[in-house]
Parts: sequence; structure tokens; C-alpha cells
Amino acid sequence: MANPVKVHNDLLGATVKANLEKRGFEAYYCENKEQALAKALELIPETDVVSWGGSVSIEEIGLLNAVKQRNKVIDRDTAKTPEERVEIMRQGLLCDTFLMSTNAMSKDGVLVNIDGNGNRVGALCYGPKQIVMVIGVNKIMGSVESAVARAREIAAPTNVQRFPGTNTPCAKLGVCMNCIVPECVCAQVVITRKSRPAGRIKVILVGEELGF
Repeated sequence: MANPVKVHNDLLGATVKANLEKRGFEAYYCENKEQALAKALELIPETDVVSWGGSVSIEEIGLLNAVKQRNKVIDRDTAKTPEERVEIMRQGLLCDTFLMSTNAMSKDGVLVNIDGNGNRVGALCYGPKQIVMVIGVNKIMGSVESAVARAREIAAPTNVQRFPGTNTPCAKLGVCMNCIVPECVCAQVVITRKSRPAGRIKVILVGEELGF
């Protein structure tokens, strides 16, 4: 008997892939992390300068390590001072390929992302020649409204735990309190309903859970 979870994920992936393509995204479905890594590297020329936003998903499939070994990269984690880190993040907005995931998306192909500094969503909107996104099926929701809810109630409160000492209500309570404190990680909420120009944003859907 076929694995019902795999069957469901494969069907869901095919449906969402088709919906993304209707919106101008270049979309792919991969059954697992290994296929997703191979597809991502296929989409990134070895001559490209690569940068990325904070993403557990691209780390989980091994993409971050792979591009560091193969491509010239703009890596904010190499900074020695906070000021240098900001400058490196600014440089990343003009790279050839920018890597990221999404906090959530709707089954009809709309992406939802929340950001504190804005560099990740800034790159998504404009700057890099192409965006390569890696998205696990756990981030697909039924509607844009439920995708926004997931981004705020699950992704943001979980992601903030990656940065100990962050002074936000969600870091302390585990739930979004719709705060406006100085360290708020939800300063920017961006809904991307179409890739313009067509094909600039490349989405790799993965039939496994990835990220938060």
C-alpha cells in the first residue's frame, strides 16, 4: 500500500506548482531534500554571486554549504562588527541569486513573509537577478489569511528563538502579541501574489517538512 502522506504531499505539490505557474513563478516539485538540493544547484550558475536571508530550510537541504563551496558568496556572518554586517546585507541586495524560503503560502500560490530588518523581503521584492526559494509542504495553507496567521503565530515566534536574548513578547511567551517594541521581528509583512518579471522568483516545493 502506498504511503498516504507521500501521496497527499505529491498531489498537493502538483496542485500548488500549477497555481504558482499561473502567477508567473517558475515552480518545481521535489519529493525530498536530496532532489530539492539537486534542483536548486541546477538553477544557480556556478558563476553567480549568491547571498541569502535567514532560512532554516536552505540549511536543512544542504544548499547553504553547497553554494559556499561552489560560488562566490556574500555572507553577513563573516562580519566583524554590527556596522559591517549591515553593509554586507546591503551588498546582498545586488547579488545574482538570493536564497530564501517563505514563512507561509496559500495553496493558490501566494507567498507570505514576515521580516524584522527587511533585507530578506527587500531582496524578494527587488534587486537580485533571481530568487531561489525552498519551501516544505508544511508551510502551505488553505488561504492567504491562514498563511498570514501561520507566519505570525508559528513562524515568527519560533524563528525568534534562534536569537537568544531578543527582547520581544513572542520570545518570552511563545505567541505573537502584535507588539511594536524596538526589536520587533514583524516590522515588515509582505504578500507576494505574482512574480514580476515572470520567472524571476523560482520556487522549489519539497514533499517534506522544512523549517518553521
